[in-house]
Amino acid sequence: MNTAWNIVRKIKEHVIEKVILFSGTTSILFVLLIFVFLLKEGLSIFWMVPLSDFLFAKNWYPISDPPQFGILPLILGSLFVTFGAAVLSVPIGIASALFIAEIAPPKLKEVMKAGIELLAAIPSVVIGFIGMMTLGPLIKDLFNLTTGLTALTGSITLAFMAMPTIVSIAEDAITAVPRSYREAAIAMGATKWQTTWRIVAYAARPGMIAAVMLGIGRVIGETMAVMMVTGNAALIPRSFLQPVRTLTATIAAEMGETVQGGEHYSALFAIGIILFIITFIINGIADLYLHRTRK
Repeated sequence: MNTAWNIVRKIKEHVIEKVILFSGTTSILFVLLIFVFLLKEGLSIFWMVPLSDFLFAKNWYPISDPPQFGILPLILGSLFVTFGAAVLSVPIGIASALFIAEIAPPKLKEVMKAGIELLAAIPSVVIGFIGMMTLGPLIKDLFNLTTGLTALTGSITLAFMAMPTIVSIAEDAITAVPRSYREAAIAMGATKWQTTWRIVAYAARPGMIAAVMLGIGRVIGETMAVMMVTGNAALIPRSFLQPVRTLTATIAAEMGETVQGGEHYSALFAIGIILFIITFIINGIADLYLHRTRK
């Protein structure tokens, strides 16, 4: 009987291992296929526009005569919005996660956790509409601008969208820290704050970094909300109080107006390649840092 049970258990383990291997391999294959498709559709633009001009030229006028495909304003617009959203969302998100996991009473913790998960479920177009109708006019009046649809508006809106992801995942990482760490720190005379910040937060650092990277990843890849609140002006931004246009918003706004196989069509796919590479670099840096932290 035991022998039969062991055989069945080994078969189950073998099947589960193969399923996990297949799932991981399939995920990698899908990513490679996406990248190959982007290369196939987007590389042709570089036969007509040098890579240096595409990346660093200051004018994006794809339908002018002759067309100009300089994506530097779009790259800077994406960086402005992403940086602003990270500056706002990361400190608030990490502090909120520490409060929920370590300080809040059990009943309040349940309510706040449920509320944060509910915020994460709000569609981006709804958040973008709220930002356009409320936050935009507020920033316009506050800074005496001609329009409130600026990089600052986009940063605040995207920070609001990124915070639920950061808080939820960081709180899970903090909660997963063994209770013995806290008990040992308190036994050695550490205060509640010292235990939370120097012991628990340090032990949960890999998980919190992963939370931050996922939040920033959502900011970089966001489209609809950015289109609605940033003004969509393909100009070199000098401050956060100017309208900007991001890489994702450009693809979404212009893909429906292009001729398949044309220069404009290829340029938009080339923007997709740049986005793919930027995301890959950010995730790679985070992964290297996590491995270094574990060592």
